[in-house]
Amino acid sequence: MSNQEVNDNEVINQTDKNKREQSENTAENQQEFTEKQTEETENADNKRKIGKKKKASKNDELEKIEKVLEETRYKLSDINDRYIRLSAEFDNYRKRTLKEKTDMIKTAGGLVLADVLPIIDDFERALSVMDKAIDIQAVKEGVDLIYNKFKDFVKAKGIVEIDALHQEFDTDLHEALTKITAPEEKLKGKVVDVIQQGY
Repeated sequence: MSNQEVNDNEVINQTDKNKREQSENTAENQQEFTEKQTEETENADNKRKIGKKKKASKNDELEKIEKVLEETRYKLSDINDRYIRLSAEFDNYRKRTLKEKTDMIKTAGGLVLADVLPIIDDFERALSVMDKAIDIQAVKEGVDLIYNKFKDFVKAKGIVEIDALHQEFDTDLHEALTKITAPEEKLKGKVVDVIQQGY
């Protein structure tokens, strides 16, 4: 073989080799391209799925928020209704109590006056007898009886006389009309005389 033929064979071998390498590179490139496309498609699918999940989760969150909002509106409506009813009930209670109180005062006043009437009758009898009476002592005893009857009536109604004479002066219980010198040393700072009895 001549040098020329060897060179031609080498060139052919080199060309075949280059073709094979190109073919292998093309196949590898095509496989890489296919893998990249598959990967990009999968990524796009994943992104779509993630987007759908996000939308679904946003929708779920919105539904939950709307449900909570609806429950809150219902509770508010219920509380408002209860408040209106309670307010009306309290107003009715206030009116009823005021009416009962007024009726009680009228009834109590009437009962007190009804209990005073017998004492007034006793006074009228005493006054009619005084003009004709000869025995003054009997008239005094009759007036004392009426006075005691009236005091018992007042005690029965819960009214108690405040004992003030020769007691320490107390501004919560006593009212001073004037200040005088104590007749005795032991009466200093005490009530010396009672002009009007307190109850």
